[in-house]
Amino acid sequence: MRRLLYGVSALLVCLLAVFFYGKYTYFAPGPLDNAKNVVIAKGNVAAILNQLQKEKVVTQSYWGGFIFRSGIKLTDKAGTLHAAEFSFPKQASIQQVIDILRYAKPVQHKLTIPEGLTAYQITNLVNDAPYMTGQIQPPEEGTVLPQTYAYEWGMSREKMIFRMQQAMQKKLQKIWGERQVLAEIKTQQDLVTLASIVERETALKRERPMVARVFINRLHLGMRLQSDPTVIYALTDGKNDFDRRLTRQDLEIVNPYNTYWTSALPPTPICSPGEAAMEAVAHPAEGKILYFVANGTGGHSFSTSLAEHNHNVAAEKKR
Repeated sequence: MRRLLYGVSALLVCLLAVFFYGKYTYFAPGPLDNAKNVVIAKGNVAAILNQLQKEKVVTQSYWGGFIFRSGIKLTDKAGTLHAAEFSFPKQASIQQVIDILRYAKPVQHKLTIPEGLTAYQITNLVNDAPYMTGQIQPPEEGTVLPQTYAYEWGMSREKMIFRMQQAMQKKLQKIWGERQVLAEIKTQQDLVTLASIVERETALKRERPMVARVFINRLHLGMRLQSDPTVIYALTDGKNDFDRRLTRQDLEIVNPYNTYWTSALPPTPICSPGEAAMEAVAHPAEGKILYFVANGTGGHSFSTSLAEHNHNVAAEKKR
């Protein structure tokens, strides 16, 4: 009887030792030297554990794996494990790792689309962005809203472009609904097309309503817009960089995008304009200005007559 009691006592001591050591292991700092992002693919617990041990998030020992599996099983009702890219802090414990797999938000990556890029340039940015799947073809020109977009590992590039186009539609609807009604801007497409020219003409937010007014006044009078960026788009089809000065021969090319050749708006936008450029077209400055020329300081000099414009051009040439 005494021998039996000793045996039972020894077993209880062993079980208690295993319990307390297991509890210690569950909450103890893990082997990860520094914070790390790890992609957890879809799979069973064994596959997830294998990935975590491979990345040294969970200790590479049978005991560590046993505690990880046991921890998941004992807390099974707390929620399922998710497949995504997660950020694990330095020395994350097994308990922290399991909580992250259940409750943490996946790592958010960011992709910024600058104002004034063509559909071709935007496509290159999206196709080159890491952690997304698939490849895309260029969307229709001017249908993407320039801004910063967050995305998770494994998102498809087609879905990203769709989000960008949805954002543009939402923004455009708002701007169109609040616009100053102008006879020269008959459709939302007209607004985006003119905004794309304004976007490419000046980088200064304060100047955009004035540039918009120049072009609207010209459209009203049946004058050609004579915008250099439209010529560049005609020459490159929005696909290539343009690193030389325009020539007189360039200005004479017969192309519907060349606003030195036609008095109409181009058939499509020449880039994706930002919100400020669209707002400028929706709410242009007042005045009878018809001309502007770069003033050498990053801005432009505006004028209401050709004589005044020629004077400004001559003054700039003397700088």
